Amino acid sequence: MKAVIPHADARPSSPAGSLPGAGPWHVRAADPALEEVAETVRALLAPHLPDAAAGEAPRELLLGLDELTSAPPLGVSPDGAAQPVDEGYRLRVDTDGITCHGRTPTGVFRGATTALQLIATARVTGELPYQELADAPRYAWRGLMIDPARSFLTPDEVRRIIDLAALYKLNVLHMHLTDNEGWRIELPGTPALTAPGAEFYTAADYRALQEYAARRFVTVVPEIDLPGHCATLRAAVPGLPPAPAPAGLADRFPFVPPLDLTDEATRTAVTRILTEICTLTTGPFVHIGADEAFGAIPESFDASVRELRTLVRDLGKRPVAWQESSRAGIGPEDIAQYWVDVEMMDLPDTAEGLAARPELVAAGRTMEIISALKKFFAPTDDDLRRTVEGGGRVLLSPQSHLYLDRPYAPEFAPPEQAAEAARLGFDGYRPLGVRHTAEWDPAAYAIPDANVAGVEATVFAERFKGFEDVSVLLLPRLPSVAEAAWCGRAPEWAEYRARLAHHGRLWTDRDLPYFASTEVDWR
Repeated sequence: MKAVIPHADARPSSPAGSLPGAGPWHVRAADPALEEVAETVRALLAPHLPDAAAGEAPRELLLGLDELTSAPPLGVSPDGAAQPVDEGYRLRVDTDGITCHGRTPTGVFRGATTALQLIATARVTGELPYQELADAPRYAWRGLMIDPARSFLTPDEVRRIIDLAALYKLNVLHMHLTDNEGWRIELPGTPALTAPGAEFYTAADYRALQEYAARRFVTVVPEIDLPGHCATLRAAVPGLPPAPAPAGLADRFPFVPPLDLTDEATRTAVTRILTEICTLTTGPFVHIGADEAFGAIPESFDASVRELRTLVRDLGKRPVAWQESSRAGIGPEDIAQYWVDVEMMDLPDTAEGLAARPELVAAGRTMEIISALKKFFAPTDDDLRRTVEGGGRVLLSPQSHLYLDRPYAPEFAPPEQAAEAARLGFDGYRPLGVRHTAEWDPAAYAIPDANVAGVEATVFAERFKGFEDVSVLLLPRLPSVAEAAWCGRAPEWAEYRARLAHHGRLWTDRDLPYFASTEVDWR
């Protein structure tokens, strides 16, 4: 099958027939090892079930284990295993209901999310055709990054995002916990990071979120973004010296000085912070940032990245970093998250080109600023090559398609969402439609299989606030990224949009606001 969004209107297989599209369902584990999975599936399914009529017998969603085996996926397993877990499953819809089988509980759960989508969208189509399918993922790491550092999300809101990710078979939640605008994780060793009145996750909150995610086979990866993006840390630990800066920079552009990890006091403060975050984190990965260290000379940046990697490894975790980290040297144990190059930034070359980009003009971009941006980001053009040649792993997050804080193109906004579409999204990106994201092909980068880590969408919060804004920016674009990560290719647009059209009901059931793009005939 190879699809994250199943074909709700798939033609019946043998025997011919269909189930009614509405009614009660009972989830049953055929094996004691699946009781916890069944409990989680019941919780995920609950928003999509109407109240049962008196005397109406429920249909059954049966979960079972068998010896089904699937081809191993490409990339890095989020649970740190040398060989990724088998997430393959087999699903059957027949007169008795739906049966999901897999070789592992993870695979059974992935099948159950397909069943859940079929049940929820069958309320739109009116029937659930009998069918059989087997499926397994192409990429082992399938992630979503959220940005509570800039726009705090409550623990309950994060749980709703974890549920959404799990429903579309994503298995990593990357939490961008720190930035210039905020520090959102409680670390008792440096209490000033989370001052009274600030919004943040307590240690207990963070542990509970990891436990909640694990029950949905999602791994939480925390990001402590260093050596740049460090204003909150500098405020909490005053007196840390700035990293050596390029000559003349301070007189031209304002910036927060990156940290200098060769400084003993800085290294001591950062060691204390990373020790606590590694101790709190149950998963095997910790993201160290390493992006946009504007205001540090290359030698200082490289030394800081190497020190950050060493600290995380010495603490028993595996570091992940943005692609700029490749400049500090990179090897087979390193994961570089690829997000940008100069062409991908889609910036004009002339004043006339700038005048034709009203979103950039409104954001205050000038040709001087654009020229400085291109110069600063010029080294990104070699980061992907450098990572592959060094034997590192590439986590694909290109801003061209997978940065879901991109504004929606106004021509696709329904009248009732025109103002919302104009307000949402990062003002440095060209507004585009849902089809643009859906046509992203993860195979287009010609990365050797041995150098693939996986795929991860991001939704940075520089230009919006709150859960509802996050939801509208994610939906309806996130499912296409999840499908590309699961299938390893872009779906055919006409066929995909027909499947996507049924999912507005699923999101409404879960009280998730979405952008009702006119590119899709919502049902």
